[in-house]
Amino acid sequence: MEKIKKFFLPRPIILSSGKIVQPKLSPMVYILPILGIAIYYSAQLTRFKFSTLINRGSQFFVIVGRMIPPNPAYFERAWMPLLITILMSVFGTIIGSAFSLPAAYVSSENMVKNKYAKLAFRAIFSILRTIPLLILAIIFRNIFGLGAFAGTMAVGVFTFTIMTKMFYELIDTADMGPFEAIESSGASRVQAFWSGIMPQLWGQYIALILYNFEMNIRNAAILGYVGAGGIGILLNERLAWRAYADVGIILIALMVTVYLIESLSRHIRKRLL
Repeated sequence: MEKIKKFFLPRPIILSSGKIVQPKLSPMVYILPILGIAIYYSAQLTRFKFSTLINRGSQFFVIVGRMIPPNPAYFERAWMPLLITILMSVFGTIIGSAFSLPAAYVSSENMVKNKYAKLAFRAIFSILRTIPLLILAIIFRNIFGLGAFAGTMAVGVFTFTIMTKMFYELIDTADMGPFEAIESSGASRVQAFWSGIMPQLWGQYIALILYNFEMNIRNAAILGYVGAGGIGILLNERLAWRAYADVGIILIALMVTVYLIESLSRHIRKRLL
C-alpha cells in the first residue's frame, strides 16, 4: 500500500541547497480513474459478463474439436474460391497502390503549398478511410452485383485510403534537397518529385504495398459473407450447415496461404529496407 501511495503521491525532494521540491503528480492519478469508468460503462453497454464467458466459452473448443479431423476431399471445391481470394487481393492491392501515389502527392505538405487544397484532399481521403471494408464491399456489391469484381473494388478502395495516408507521411519526411535542386534547374514540381523524391522512397513504397497485401489476404477472406466473392462464401455456407470438417480444411488452406505470403513478403521487405 505504501508503494502505491509513493507512486501516486511522490515524496518531496530536498535539494543540497535545502530547497524542497514537490514532484509532479503521476499522470496515472487521472488516467486510472478514467480508464476504470470507461471499462465499467463499456461492460454495461455491451452486457459483458465473466459468468457467460466462463459458462459458454468452452463451446469454442467444442466447435474447434468438430473441425478435427478436417475433410481433405473438400479442398477440391475450396481451392478455386481460395485462388479467387488471392487474386482479388493482388489486383485490388495493385489498383489501390497505383492510385495512392498521385493522391499522396496532392496530400503532402512538401508538395502542395496551397494549404486549403491540401486540407481538402486530406479530409476527403480521411472520410473514405473511415468506411470499413465490409461496408465498401456491400456498396460495390449493390453497384456491380454479386461476385469477385465487387470484392476487388472494395479491396482496391480500402488499399487506396490506407496507402495514401502512409505514403504522404513518408513524402513529408523525405529529404527535399534533391527536389529543390532539380526544380531550380527548370523542371516542373512533378518532374522534380519523380526524380528527386521517389528514388528515396521506392523501397518503402514497395514495402508498404507488400504490407497492405498481407492485410488484404486476410480481409478478402471474409468478403464472401456479403456476396463479394472469394473463400468467404464457402466459409459462410459450411458454417451455416455446421459442416465443421469442411470448415477445418478451408481454414487450414487459408492459414497456410497467409503464412506463405507473409513469410515471402517479410523476406522481401527486409531486403528493401
